[in-house]
Amino acid sequence: MTDERTILIVDDEEVMREVVTALLAREGYAVRTAATGEEGLEIARAETLDAAVVDVMMPGIGGMATLDELRKFDRELPVIMLTAYGSVESAKEAIKAGAFDYITKPFKHDEVLKVLRNAVERRRLALENRTLRQNLQARSHNFGDIIGRSPRMREVFDLIMQAAPSRTTILIEGESGTGKELVARALHTHSARTECPFITVNSGNLPHDLLESNLFGHVKGAFTGALYPKKGLFELADTGSIFFDEIGNMPFETQAKLLGVMQERQFMRLGGVETIKVDVRLIAATNVDLKKMVDDGRFREDLYYRLHVITVRLPSLRERKEDIPLLVQHFLSKYGGENDRSDLEITPDALDLLVEYDWPGNVRELENVIERAVVLSASPRIDTALIPDHVRATQTFQMPRVVVPAEGISFKEVIANSERQLIESALHEAGGVQKRAAELLRVKPTTLNEMIKRYAIQPRRKRSTNGRKRQSEEAAPAAGSRGAAPSSLVADE
Repeated sequence: MTDERTILIVDDEEVMREVVTALLAREGYAVRTAATGEEGLEIARAETLDAAVVDVMMPGIGGMATLDELRKFDRELPVIMLTAYGSVESAKEAIKAGAFDYITKPFKHDEVLKVLRNAVERRRLALENRTLRQNLQARSHNFGDIIGRSPRMREVFDLIMQAAPSRTTILIEGESGTGKELVARALHTHSARTECPFITVNSGNLPHDLLESNLFGHVKGAFTGALYPKKGLFELADTGSIFFDEIGNMPFETQAKLLGVMQERQFMRLGGVETIKVDVRLIAATNVDLKKMVDDGRFREDLYYRLHVITVRLPSLRERKEDIPLLVQHFLSKYGGENDRSDLEITPDALDLLVEYDWPGNVRELENVIERAVVLSASPRIDTALIPDHVRATQTFQMPRVVVPAEGISFKEVIANSERQLIESALHEAGGVQKRAAELLRVKPTTLNEMIKRYAIQPRRKRSTNGRKRQSEEAAPAAGSRGAAPSSLVADE
C-alpha cells in the first residue's frame, strides 16, 4: 500500500487480536488494538482512523454499544463487525444500525482483506466528498450556482468581478447548457444594481409583434385585444438589468428597435406617443456565432458591435473536465437534499465514466444524469450501473503497456492475454450476461461464446457495489458457515 491506513481492532480475545494484527500488518496497515469497547473508544477519540473491526460479543460495553459510540463522534468511520456464526442476526442488526459490513468467525484471510479494502475506499470517498463540499461552499458564496475551479473558469470569475460594477453591455458566448444565465445573474448580483430587478427575455420564443409588446409595452387599443395599457419588460427592469437569452434568435425587425433603446436609453410603448426613459444594464447571451450571422445578413452589424463591448466566453464542459468531480458533488448535494438522500456518494469507476464522456449537452446534461442516478439509486453508492448507456459507451479500454524483453516475447501469447482480459472485463461489466457483453465488445453473441469456450473463462457475476457485502464469495471453513453458490455465465436475461 502506498499510503498507510490505520485500523482499530476491538476484541476481547487476545489470540484473535494477534491474528488480525499480523494479517493486516503484512498488507501495510497500521493497527491499533483494544481488549474492550471502552479502550477502543479512547483510541478512536485520540487518533484518526480509517476503519474499525469490532467484535459483537464482548464483556462491558458490547459491540453494538461500541458501534453506537463510534458513530456519534465519527459517522463516516466504517465499522466492520466480527461475529461467531450463531450471532449472525446480531451482526445484521448492527448493519441496520450503521455498521459497514460483518464477518463471521472463523473467517478466511482473503475475506477480511477484501471487506477491509472496501471499507477503506469508502472512508477515502467520504473524506474527498467532504473536501469537495467545503470547496463548493466557498465557491458558491461568491458565484451562486456557477461551479468550477479550473483555470478557464477562474478566468471567467475574474472577468465577472471586473465587469460587474460597470454599466457596460456584456455579451456571453457559449454552447447550450454551459450556464450563460447563471453568469448573467452573477454579473447583476455583483453590481450596484443587485437590489434592483433582473429580467430575463427569451428572445426567440415569441412572434415579432408579441415580443415587441412584451419588451416595450403598449397603450390601450394599440392592437386587437389590447384592452388595457401594459408596461413592458424594459420598464420593469428600470434601474436593474435585462438579460436577452439567445439573442441570435431575435427577429430582424426587433433588432433595430433594441438598438435604438441601447443608444438613446428611451422608447415608446406600442401605439403610444410618450417617450419613456430607462436606466437598464443590458446583458445578452448566444450559443451561435453572431459574426457569421452578420456576414450572412441575419443579424444587424451595428447591433453586433453594440453588444460586443465586453465578451465572456464560457468553456464547454469537455474543455474543463477537471471541474466534473466538483459539479457531480454539487448535484449530488442538490438532488440528494431534494430526495432526502444526504448520504449519497459516487464510486471512482462511475466518476471515471463521467470524466471521460464529452458532454455535448454540457453542464445541463451532467445535471440530468446525476438527478436520474439519485432518483434510481437504491443504495448510498452510485455505481456505473446507474450511468446511462450512452455515457458508458464512451469508456475506452486502456491496453496494458508491454515491454519486449531482450530475449524476445511471444506475440501470439500477448495478443491472447489481451483478448482474454477484454472478454473478462466486458463480462464483469455486463454482470455475466453474454448478450450484453457482446454488445459492449461489438461482436456477435455466438462469436463471444466461442471465445469464452476457447479461453475457458469462468468469471463471477458482477457483485453489488453498495458498500454492504451481505455474503462472502467463498464458504467459510467452519461447518454451517455462510457459503456462496457457484457463479456462472448467463447466456441471456
